[in-house]
Amino acid sequence: MTSANASRPTVVVAMGGHAFMLAGETGSYAETMRNARAICKELMTLVERDYSVVITHGNGPQVGRRLDQTEHARAEVPPMPLDVLVAETEGSLGYFLQTSLLNELRARDIRRYVVTMVTQVLVDPGDPAFANPQKPVGPFLSQEKAEEQRDRFGWTIGTDKRGWRRLVPSPKPLKVIQRKMVREAAGAGHIVVAAGGGGIPVTLGEANDYVGVEAVIDKDLTSSVLATDVGADLLVILTAVDAVSLDWGTPNEQRLGAVTLAECERYIQGGHFPPGSMGPKVEAIFGFLQRGGRRGLITSPAALADALDGKAGTHFVGRI
Repeated sequence: MTSANASRPTVVVAMGGHAFMLAGETGSYAETMRNARAICKELMTLVERDYSVVITHGNGPQVGRRLDQTEHARAEVPPMPLDVLVAETEGSLGYFLQTSLLNELRARDIRRYVVTMVTQVLVDPGDPAFANPQKPVGPFLSQEKAEEQRDRFGWTIGTDKRGWRRLVPSPKPLKVIQRKMVREAAGAGHIVVAAGGGGIPVTLGEANDYVGVEAVIDKDLTSSVLATDVGADLLVILTAVDAVSLDWGTPNEQRLGAVTLAECERYIQGGHFPPGSMGPKVEAIFGFLQRGGRRGLITSPAALADALDGKAGTHFVGRI
């Protein structure tokens, strides 16, 4: 197979940080590499179907652990701000993916290259998220431990049914700074890993220069913006379930097979997709279609091949 083909359709495929760290795991090197290799085996179906592939990923568990390490070592090692930790995990998880993808390509004798880009994403310094941090990061804690960390390190904390966690701002992504580089590399036939962890959040400073900010960006929303920026034909969001459902977990649960732009908007307005679960994923697909994207797909890694054949997943269709 050749390394460049301008006629290939482009797919942006997004997956969560938990793809690298399964329930009950510690996040060790061996576990992370094994999980990266497993997900890359599934992603090979996109390569074998001759897509130009851009891969994005979350980093929630990983950046949370780096935050924890940073706070506890601050007496001996100067702490790094959150945007730097996002960059660190973007690079390290990109390395796991890049190595695994290269090995999968070599095993199939497919001559395509893989490049990981440390990606910056522009956000609005006036975004309401900065005044009201809501994004949980790091491990679950007891109330006593969370309050001790709050008092010691100045954290904002919050709780849900599972426990207490640190909360940080999660502003909306406006523009991927390296979008042209991603588009050119993918168009040349290379597999691109970009916007890890939603990308490094930056704003424009007083001198009109880029300044990193302490925040994390939702990786699905960044993936949506990036898909628009690179002119993707398809946006795929991989998650733990193989399709989207209405009234999930209730006796009235209804799996969605194909969804039009109008239906998607109606479901969002009806509050069918909670912010903490399927909400950002559906919002990301909807935004991509609104901006002119043609197709979106939400499914699980294991069901990806069947979903591409129309046998699984929830398919979203834009304006015809």
